[in-house]
Amino acid sequence: MSHWVSQAIRHIEADFNRSSDTHLIPLVLPAFPQFQLYFKDESTHPTGSLKHRLARSLFLYGLCNGWITEGTTIIEASSGSTAVSEAYFARLLGLPFIAVMPLGTSVEKIRAIEFYGGRCHLVADPALIYEESRRLAHELKGHYMDQFTYAERATDWRGNNNIADTIFRQMALEPNPVPDWIVCGAGTGGTSATFGRYVRYQRLDTRICVVDPENSVFYDSYYSGETDCRCEGGSGVEGIGRPRVEPSFIPTVVDKVIRVPNVASYAAIHFLEEVMGRKCGGSTGTNFYGVCELIAAMAAEGKSGSVVTLLCDDGNRYLNSYYDSEWLEEKGMNIAPWMERFRLFFHQGQW
Repeated sequence: MSHWVSQAIRHIEADFNRSSDTHLIPLVLPAFPQFQLYFKDESTHPTGSLKHRLARSLFLYGLCNGWITEGTTIIEASSGSTAVSEAYFARLLGLPFIAVMPLGTSVEKIRAIEFYGGRCHLVADPALIYEESRRLAHELKGHYMDQFTYAERATDWRGNNNIADTIFRQMALEPNPVPDWIVCGAGTGGTSATFGRYVRYQRLDTRICVVDPENSVFYDSYYSGETDCRCEGGSGVEGIGRPRVEPSFIPTVVDKVIRVPNVASYAAIHFLEEVMGRKCGGSTGTNFYGVCELIAAMAAEGKSGSVVTLLCDDGNRYLNSYYDSEWLEEKGMNIAPWMERFRLFFHQGQW
């Protein structure tokens, strides 16, 4: 191993040592006292999202495989948050970074990537980000990180302070320390793979639910068994939902997939602002819809227990989209009926 690679790994591990774990935030459900709901707040990472964990793992994986060396240009296909986090680690190591992203990526995420010294390469068709990333990597003799392939294998799913390991340690003193469900979205599929493998390895009864937004193929693929599903365009919820089934999505470790209307995701984050006092990103809203479905179903069966989901990133990244009334109106998204539906669920137990 070269001295540069050795020092690069040390820099990344030192950065990890400077960071404390993210919080597990309870949200009391007035209409369902028999249930406990928790949000794993991933917005408190240095780069503000769940993808900070993935970026760290991908850099270590690339360094230890000999793919990243001194001066290597890092290229990634990303809808935003992964690119923000990878730009952070590239700057930490003094490496050039290029994010290949869909044209409609939020301005806030583009600014964040550029803040960390990265360059944004925007493409009109989201389906072309993979091909364009490979082309740039070949042209520049760089390394294409390819989060969609390597997310599920770069993370140590057995433990080692991964997101599943930290959640179960934080749940140890709660009334129901082994959650009935963990709810998460799928972009690469790496997070659901980590959760699914971890609970099996630890012989836990927790089940994994993936929530899938509109215009994404994970739901159809999961229930049809077809792995070559395709759709055009983006999902409408940045960070989750894909136009193809990504290699890191492992359906055999997932117990349920729920399709979520985009308008419901947008309404959910406005509702969560009411009851949590903070803005969350769109994928957190998608997660909350899944939570409502699962708790309503368990309550109807006379069950009780706990559910954990993710607060994936901060809503201030989406002030010009999900939190902008004009943007919602232009998209034809009337969130008012869904806001009322979430309020009825939360306060009266109706779903």
